Order: sequence, then structure tokens, then C-alpha cells
Amino acid sequence: MENKTIDGVKVTVNYAQAGDAPVTEDEIKAYIKRGYDKYPHGKLESLVLDVDGEDVGIHYGLAPMKFDRIRRITGYLVGTLDRFNDAKRSEEHDRVKHEVPSCCIK
Repeated sequence: MENKTIDGVKVTVNYAQAGDAPVTEDEIKAYIKRGYDKYPHGKLESLVLDVDGEDVGIHYGLAPMKFDRIRRITGYLVGTLDRFNDAKRSEEHDRVKHEVPSCCIK
């Protein structure tokens, strides 16, 4: 097993057999480029290569992405309430909020 960091990506190379050919740095950079091509909006944090003879299993680890929560409130799709006037804020405050039982969350 090899651990290294290339272009800011933590790379782990696992060899199934002692006779497996080592993966070169140029090959690793090509796998990293493939990851960015496959996930153009993701930030690649890690790469695990499982080498077994001529077969290579590729596992990409992407950084969690921030996102804005969009909700439908009083007929409007909004991310935040900062643009609501007092009446709309009051309407949102008085809404019945439903809970999802923890047994149903997967």
C-alpha cells in the first residue's frame, strides 16, 4: 500500500499481489484528471486505486458541497426570510411544522 498527496489529493494505492506493476505519478495524475472530468462541480479530496494485475478499481472521495436550502413558504420559493416583510414573517412563524419520525429516516 502506498499513501501520497499529489496535486492536493490524498492518494492511496492498494496492490492485491506483490508482483503488480507500480502505478506511476503520471498515471495517478491522469486518474485525478479523469475524476475532475467525471465530477466537474466536485472538489476531489481523495483517490483510492485498487490494483489487481491489469485491473484498477478507482474510488473518488469528493468534498461535501455547500448548498442553499430552498423551501416553499407561503407560496414562494425562498432560501432565506431576509426579504420577507413583517406580515410574511408572521405567516411563516404561525405555520404548522411537521416532524418526520426518526424510524422513517434512512
